[in-house]
Amino acid sequence: MDVKTGFFYLFSALLLFASLRVITARNPVQAALYLVLAFTQAAAVWLLLKAEFLAITLVLVYVGAVMVLFLFVVMMLDIQMDKLRDGFWKAAPLAGLIGAIFALEMAAVLLGGFRGTESVQMAGQSAPDYSNTKELGKLLYTQYLLPLEVAAVLLLVAIIAAIALTLRERKDSRHIDPALQVRVKARDRVQVLKMEPTVAAPPPPPADDTTKEAKS
Repeated sequence: MDVKTGFFYLFSALLLFASLRVITARNPVQAALYLVLAFTQAAAVWLLLKAEFLAITLVLVYVGAVMVLFLFVVMMLDIQMDKLRDGFWKAAPLAGLIGAIFALEMAAVLLGGFRGTESVQMAGQSAPDYSNTKELGKLLYTQYLLPLEVAAVLLLVAIIAAIALTLRERKDSRHIDPALQVRVKARDRVQVLKMEPTVAAPPPPPADDTTKEAKS
């Protein structure tokens, strides 16, 4: 076993341990920290697979931004863990069944996708000017352009729906019915008021000589 294989097993073992602790940790802050550890180990595995762009993206986007946001939200919210655990064992059999189905589906996909990939070599990968980021960008914006646009539209719709559902139930929300906005008229928006012209202030009266003498 060479050094690269040893690092792969090390990072994979840490990744499995961190992933297990994410779902078994009782403290949500610790679970979020274990998730950060899982992301970093997955990025290390991608580095071993020569997928530098995916590894850097995972560290910068998820570990550097998303997980920090999750951690702040978890620390700021007053989460009652006792209430969340109510009814856990009642839903455990159904959750275990769904998890087993997901595991079997992922195993079927992964085992079927890894067959015969040992002898596959990407064209031009050994060239000195080869860049997997460039090749990934070419595939993403040429062959997979339509799925990329569909995913972008779905994410935009999800963001708008989340904002709308969040603000609609709040009492201090400034939600406006779109039907009222469409039926509004110009005279209902603008009201012209007639105001008297501004008059300049009168000049102060001249001071008398006796006043000047009294001041002096």
